[in-house]
Amino acid sequence: MDAPVTLVVALGALVMIVALATAAQRLLGVRFGAIRTFLAALLAFALAGPLLSPILGSFAGTGVEADPGIGPMWVLFLVVMCVVLIPMVILVLAEALVPPGSIPGPLEFFRSLRGRISRARRYSQITRIAVRHGLGPYLRGRGERLADRPGKVRLARSLRQALDEAGVTFVKLGQVLSTRRDLLPAEFIDELGLLQDQVAPVPWERIEPVLAAEFGGPVDKVFAAFDTEPLAAASIAQAYTARLHTGESVVVKVQRPGLGPTVDRDLDIVRRLAGTLESRTRWGRSLGVRDLAEGFAVAIREELDFRVEAANMAAVAATNGGGVTYPAPVGPLCTERVLVMQRLTGGPVTTASAEQGPQLARDLLDCLLRQILVEGVFHADPHPGNLMLLDDGSLGLLDFGSVGRLDAAIRSALQRFLLAMNRQDPLGVTDALLEVVPRPEEIDEAALERALGQFMARNLGPGMNSVQMFTDLFKIVSAYGLSIPPEVAAVFRALATLEGTLVRLSPGFDLIGEARAFAGRHLSEKLDGGTLKEAATQELAALIPMLRRLPRRVERIASSAEHGRLGFNVRLLADDRDRRFVTGLLHQVLLTVLGATAGLMAVLLLGTDGGPRVSDELDMSLFELIGYNLLVICAILVLRVLVLIFRRPRDAEPHGAVA
Repeated sequence: MDAPVTLVVALGALVMIVALATAAQRLLGVRFGAIRTFLAALLAFALAGPLLSPILGSFAGTGVEADPGIGPMWVLFLVVMCVVLIPMVILVLAEALVPPGSIPGPLEFFRSLRGRISRARRYSQITRIAVRHGLGPYLRGRGERLADRPGKVRLARSLRQALDEAGVTFVKLGQVLSTRRDLLPAEFIDELGLLQDQVAPVPWERIEPVLAAEFGGPVDKVFAAFDTEPLAAASIAQAYTARLHTGESVVVKVQRPGLGPTVDRDLDIVRRLAGTLESRTRWGRSLGVRDLAEGFAVAIREELDFRVEAANMAAVAATNGGGVTYPAPVGPLCTERVLVMQRLTGGPVTTASAEQGPQLARDLLDCLLRQILVEGVFHADPHPGNLMLLDDGSLGLLDFGSVGRLDAAIRSALQRFLLAMNRQDPLGVTDALLEVVPRPEEIDEAALERALGQFMARNLGPGMNSVQMFTDLFKIVSAYGLSIPPEVAAVFRALATLEGTLVRLSPGFDLIGEARAFAGRHLSEKLDGGTLKEAATQELAALIPMLRRLPRRVERIASSAEHGRLGFNVRLLADDRDRRFVTGLLHQVLLTVLGATAGLMAVLLLGTDGGPRVSDELDMSLFELIGYNLLVICAILVLRVLVLIFRRPRDAEPHGAVA
């Protein structure tokens, strides 16, 4: 066969394959990826010859000169439809067995091959670390349940050592978990709280290129002086002292080089581990580790972007700090990997004298409670390392990488919660708590109210231990199936951290008494005549338009009721999405009924003897020909319904494009 003939045959085959693909996709009524559709049509084209050769062989005895009549032509049309059915069946089977997106495309596969190898190597390293510390059985969901405290302490210590060895991302994960008293036992909280991210500093030769890249030039163009010895070094960044050309002393926080790719890879592994643990282990499902991993990923990505921290600093600095000072960021010099802020001069807060301690503790508590309950922007990690005793004797608050934000509704509910606690009102505390946390579908509010009443009776007396108070509160929340939102969990974490700081500043500090005093002052501010007048004016201004329309509407309703014309108009399926859903459901039911009817009629006709012959050459009656055509119609309708069933759980739009 010469080249032109080969080319013509190849083009003809290609045209037939494209025609098969188009026909199969149109008959199924669902759009498939081009590669998947072409491969299905190509496979159908290859199978068509062997499968249909017996049927086509029956036409061998028909003479060329003879008029075949309408019967053989209809049989040929039936053969063509059978060929079209082959790619339809292949596409439906592929949709069920190999859903779109489950296998990456060639380009995506080769692009991600290097990342897959790197991730596999890191995954293997983390697995070896976990096994070496005795955590292997717990990753597989086969670890023993420990009821005794020594066993829990050993397991918590092994977890802490494994996270510490695994690197910066896992150290940060352990630090976040150490604040979730609502999820983990006290033994794990205490052990994970020992995790520190203090590491050896990176040499200046590696830090300088980061500064030059972020500022677009040498360091001396931006700073009049720069001390290359780090002031502090942590796992994410290092801090340096410098002086601007304006003469202002600043602290420069620089992210460690090459940290981004490492954290991205580790976060991907954390997500995969969380998914595995939630699907394979009971404790993973009870803790909701997949949601924890997603929340942690968002938090650590924000921590890696120093522009977020600069915005946090500016937001907190704009609030009323009382006796606490915040460093202000130097906005034009803050980038994704470099943070420049005002330098506060002073020493560690632990150097405060015994006479200074009570007032410093009172200022810190008042500052944080005001941030939480009034301003809605608060420092979420007020431990002693983030505090300074300034030269003027006041407190300075540092490190705004972890800042919480509360909307007005949450702040109002927390205010009512605190005021109800101050009054020791179990009903008010219960109502406020159910506004703070998502309300479950079923809850015994009377039992929750009694539990909170007992909680206040145990913890609000003189000499209470606030750490135990937070632990008891978390136990009540967990026992009644209440899940704490992340922003509210940050509040409790900040308050629990604050308690330890206050004890360091002033041993024996009465946290509950001072919190009650703050609640009293805040309540008096709320009940101030000017404040009440302003609130009433605002509410009245919002109600005036409704009040003006209310008499006419009441009169209209009363008149309609008096004359017997009062009625209610309820529009079913008013939402377009509801109409689309019902329409699609009716279409599927109709296709199913039509397909079943066609199949039943086909079986009846194929089982009927006799009938006129289609032609003299074909051993087929008219009843059989109609039956076979009905079978083809039945197959098309059934395949159309099946592909919608297989597609619907994954796609919101049934007719959307699928790669």
